[in-house]
Amino acid sequence: MNLATKIIKHTILVSKHRWIVFKLAVKAGIPWRGFVHDLSKFSPTEFIESVKYYNGKRSPIHVCREKNGYSEAWLHHKGRNKHHFEYWVDISKTEQIGVFLPYKYMVEAVCDKLSAGMVYNGKNWNQGEPIRYWSEIEKNAPVVKHPGTIEFMDTVLQKVADDGINAAINKKYLKDTYNKIKEKYIKN
Repeated sequence: MNLATKIIKHTILVSKHRWIVFKLAVKAGIPWRGFVHDLSKFSPTEFIESVKYYNGKRSPIHVCREKNGYSEAWLHHKGRNKHHFEYWVDISKTEQIGVFLPYKYMVEAVCDKLSAGMVYNGKNWNQGEPIRYWSEIEKNAPVVKHPGTIEFMDTVLQKVADDGINAAINKKYLKDTYNKIKEKYIKN
């Protein structure tokens, strides 16, 4: 694939992902988070690397990591986008602590997971795919996550699998679920 084609296809892929996140974020009651979602993907650091490793089947970040052992685009991205769990790891001299994500970023993370699956799986996407991917790949990845964050993702993605996106991605369900889980873990 030539460079111009990669630029066009990557731009379309990112735009499609952002559009789906925006639509889901509006349903979830956080439209601004959907509007600004992943704007850093158009920064030179992220865009140039992503175009270079674009193949249309998986994230260019994963392809780059396999080839080079790391991704400069990912290091840039996770440090600027608060919907990523990695942003919320507090590292001290003796330990790493996963922070319970604030509501708007937690919900944006769900919208991001759903959209990424829809974009990369296309017509093969089904409502059970996000919980499967989360449970098999992301949940136990070596990123320190707050137990409440894990519980929220488990609960909401399972609701998507069981009852569909409309039942899970709405302000009332998400807020009630978040507050119930937060009460368990965060003492005011």
